[in-house]
Amino acid sequence: MDSSAAVGHVLGLLYFMLPAYAANMSAPFARYWRGRNPPINARLLGSHKTVVGFGLGVLAATVVTALQAWLALPGTVVDDANWPWLGLGFGIGSMGADALKSLAKRRLRITPGSPWIPFDQVDFAIGALLCVAPLVRVPLLDVGIILLMTFIGDLAINRLSFRMGIKRTPW
Repeated sequence: MDSSAAVGHVLGLLYFMLPAYAANMSAPFARYWRGRNPPINARLLGSHKTVVGFGLGVLAATVVTALQAWLALPGTVVDDANWPWLGLGFGIGSMGADALKSLAKRRLRITPGSPWIPFDQVDFAIGALLCVAPLVRVPLLDVGIILLMTFIGDLAINRLSFRMGIKRTPW
C-alpha cells in the first residue's frame, strides 16, 4: 500500500469512528444542561455519569451516523438501511463502555477524576466497536489502528478541552 492509500485508509477509519468520537466528546457538555440531570447510579459510577450525558452521547452518535448516511460517501459502510442501528451501536457502545470503566475504577478504588491510562482513552472506542461488530466487520489490524489513533487523539482533545474549561481534568 503506498503512502497516499495508507493516509486515505486512516482517514476512512477516522470517518468510520466519527459517531463514537462525537458520543464521547458530547457527554461532558451535559454539565451545561440546566434541567434535571440525575446520576445514572452515583454509588456505582459516581455522580458525574448522568442520564443526560449518556443520552446526549447516544443522540450525538446517532445524528452523526444519520449525516454520514445522508452524505453517502463512496466506500463507507453507512447506508440508508443500517444507519439507525450503527448510530445506536456507536452511541450505546461508547457510553456503556465508559460507564463500565467507571464501575471498574470504583471497584479498584481508583480515585474519581484520577487518570487510568490507557482505559480512559480507549474505553469508548472498544465499546463502540463491540456494539457495531454484528453489523460491520472490522479487520484486527484496523482495530489496532483505530485504538492507537483514538489513544493519541483522546489525549490531545482532552487536554484542549481542559484548557478551554469544558472538562475538569486533562484526561
